[in-house]
Amino acid sequence: MILYACVVRLQDGLPLSASTDFHPNKQLLECKRWVKKLSVTLSQRPAKGTVRACDLSIHFCSSGDISSLTVCASSYPSAAAFCFLEELIWEFSSSYNSTAIALASRPYAFLEFDSVIQRVKHNFNFVDSPPIRLDPSPPPVFVKLEEVAELNGIANGHTPAHVHSAPSCRMAPVSALGILSLTLNIMCSSLSLIRGVHLAEYSFQDGYENAGRVLAFFTAFTANILQCHLYLFYCPARTLKASGLFLLICLCNTYLYGLRNLWQILFHVSVAFLSAQQILARKPLDRHDDCGV
Repeated sequence: MILYACVVRLQDGLPLSASTDFHPNKQLLECKRWVKKLSVTLSQRPAKGTVRACDLSIHFCSSGDISSLTVCASSYPSAAAFCFLEELIWEFSSSYNSTAIALASRPYAFLEFDSVIQRVKHNFNFVDSPPIRLDPSPPPVFVKLEEVAELNGIANGHTPAHVHSAPSCRMAPVSALGILSLTLNIMCSSLSLIRGVHLAEYSFQDGYENAGRVLAFFTAFTANILQCHLYLFYCPARTLKASGLFLLICLCNTYLYGLRNLWQILFHVSVAFLSAQQILARKPLDRHDDCGV
């Protein structure tokens, strides 16, 4: 019998939908925890596999940019379980395109798909003979729990000394104030670039006495762009980098006093301060939460 099923994003294991029926079974609850650990490592595994845990069977099947997983009774035929998983993948791919899947930023973003999971699960559970078809693809691999725990530790950042790749980190959603800071930052960077290009065109014809000011315009432009990047994407030492970029913009605008009046300098510094504050306010998220499912 099929007890539980879910669909996750293959790239990072983000759960997209899951069956919400409740089974007060300690073994099943423990098995769900293993499903979460397994899901974040599926991109590094073969397309099909089986894990034995808590006297139950966990089957997984990956195709395209999603994977489906199910927890079944050990006596349930594996062939039927994989047909069930393939049916879920087909139904999910028909309902949601790859763009919507890639842009999903919160766990269980397509929880309404549960109704489809329940329908397909009913078709496999409550028939005399589950629909089984021959599959020409390679047979599923058997995965040990120890392998799941070890690879899950690597995927979550607990890497051995010889592993140098860092895990990707999702950021909190972009706020309205953050969008404002990005817009103003792009405006300031454009102004600095235009002023720098114009000053270079007119000044370098007569000499290089304004080379420092041209460099200051271009440096301010670069710092504004880096602030946008730092807000949008995670990188280590965010506090140090945000503070350094803010200080650099302040120094550049102070040096440009004369070409920019006091109000213009105040505007550029205020935008830089707002951007730095938003960079520090946007925190990294955990990989995903259980959300009670």
